[in-house]
Amino acid sequence: MNKKILILIVLVISLIIILVSIFTKPNTTESSNLTLINIGEELEIDNFKKATGPLDLIFPEDLGAHPEYLTEWWYYTGNVFTQDGRHFGYQLTFFRRAITDEVEINRESEWSTNQIYMAHFAITDTKNNNHYVEDQISRGAAGLAGTKIDPWFSIWLKDWEIIQKDKDIFQLKAMSDIIELNLTLTDKKGFVFHGNNGLSQKGEEVGNASYYFSQTRLDTHGVVRIEDEKFNVSGLSWMDHEFGTSTLGENQIGWDWFSMQLDNEMEIMLFQIREEAGSISPLSSGTIINPENSTKNLSMEDFEIQVNKIWKNSDQVEYPNSWKITIPDLDINLEITPVIDDQEMNLFFRYWEGAVRITGTVNGEVVSGYGYVELTGYAQSMQGVF
Repeated sequence: MNKKILILIVLVISLIIILVSIFTKPNTTESSNLTLINIGEELEIDNFKKATGPLDLIFPEDLGAHPEYLTEWWYYTGNVFTQDGRHFGYQLTFFRRAITDEVEINRESEWSTNQIYMAHFAITDTKNNNHYVEDQISRGAAGLAGTKIDPWFSIWLKDWEIIQKDKDIFQLKAMSDIIELNLTLTDKKGFVFHGNNGLSQKGEEVGNASYYFSQTRLDTHGVVRIEDEKFNVSGLSWMDHEFGTSTLGENQIGWDWFSMQLDNEMEIMLFQIREEAGSISPLSSGTIINPENSTKNLSMEDFEIQVNKIWKNSDQVEYPNSWKITIPDLDINLEITPVIDDQEMNLFFRYWEGAVRITGTVNGEVVSGYGYVELTGYAQSMQGVF
């Protein structure tokens, strides 16, 4: 080829690349490689509200986003079964976090935002000992991700979404090339407020807290897909919604969180916050939801979590892997075992989140059930993330 023609072609291509980079809109399908955004970066948190006292929560409005607080998440987990008893666990979690010190954005561009949304999606296939993990990220602008109340609650990130259809009915949809969920959730017990009417203290300082409420018994029906195979399923789900600004206190690195749904219609939530020195925060706590829907708050002194077994991932990071939980004053004795060992979420922040089986006794009566456990701060500290 003539050398001059070749040079001309190279120049034309270079000019086209420059023009495209200048005049095209931002990419609407941001990479799920979350390391491109440093959400652990220090912000001026005094610009944001802190959880310092109980709120009068109103629904469905308070199911939506609270951008006046730094961090927020909506967390759905469940254990579902086919008619012949095949088990699947699932997690679909949406995270919102401010990425600038500005609480309000006053710019004309539809792409302007100070919010980033992330979502984690996982299905555990117990029969085949598989745990499938997906994630997405997007700016909270231009319709890519967000929440709204119109008149019911919805949250979405691209094509993953939770839509409230009626007062007690929610539709959950998420898909990738490998896995898919399409579930209808019906709330049977209403909202449960943890701590002091929803104010959940995590650290000693004022504001080391979050607002935290749950729906602990959601009847669930729908479809799970693994690759090309679809399964009609039913079971139970659990929803947590939590928001705050400086949730973890100094020297707190992570938490062990348990949601338990028992076949006697009781649910139990417990968490213990771990500190750098290996101690457990005295502000660890929990909630019991009784079959008739009354609740009881638990302090750290009310329960004991004993680790029975350790599991190591491929990088030799150790996670607790089975537990004995006792609540002596209520004569509750439970054994918690993962349905499969490897349910690690190796994403931007690395943690273990998985479906568990539960056996034991309550007041001397034999119970069983399923639940979910979340373990953070083992592979990396959660300081600066939440």
